[in-house]
Amino acid sequence: MKTNRIASTAALLLFCLSTAFSQGMDASKPAKAAYYIDTKVLDLSLVVPLPPAQDSETTKAELAELHRIEQTRTPAQVAAAQADDKEETIFVFRTVLGEKFRPEDLPLTAALSAHVHNEEPASDNSMKAAFQRPRPYQIDATLHPVCKTTDQPNSYPSGHALSGYLEAFTLAQIVPEKRKEILARADDYAHNRLVCGVHYLSDTVASREIAYAVFGYMMATPRFQIELAAGPAGARKRPGLD
Repeated sequence: MKTNRIASTAALLLFCLSTAFSQGMDASKPAKAAYYIDTKVLDLSLVVPLPPAQDSETTKAELAELHRIEQTRTPAQVAAAQADDKEETIFVFRTVLGEKFRPEDLPLTAALSAHVHNEEPASDNSMKAAFQRPRPYQIDATLHPVCKTTDQPNSYPSGHALSGYLEAFTLAQIVPEKRKEILARADDYAHNRLVCGVHYLSDTVASREIAYAVFGYMMATPRFQIELAAGPAGARKRPGLD
């Protein structure tokens, strides 16, 4: 009976995911309420240190590093950072799996990605509001960011980096033999926030630590396990991994 209930639940979720995409659901704009995690149970303040103070030696060193990156970044690096700035889905990892790894061909994987990305604002918006760390360019007008900017003091932690790591950890479950390359791409994705000139290094380091905690919680939820099981067959077949 238990096996039948699990199978029925899985079938229902798969049907809902397929129906949502057939009706044109925009996976890039999921709701900002938590989908997998319970933010009342997962206390991220226990794993996230305070951001470096603005007058600290750490922040000074980070600003100096941003200036170094700005002075040496190439047009190709800027273009790559700007492309990453515009995409926060699992499909940024097409650079690892190939151009056939596309959302239009993998609707269940796209739905999974949308739900994973959804956990980013659910996880970090309250911390951004609490810490109110100014963006680098907000305190140093000699920096020249090349990606989307904001007037809000919400640098810590980095939402893009958090989303990138959550998507990477998810994809590594689907394609474990590419784990090393996937995680390297996630680090590159996070580093591109510095190439953009919109985050400090400590913002992205904090995001990776948060991602480990959030993903560990996600892995323990039946909802995530069911959706994760739906993605591998198509996600592996399309890039020609099997």
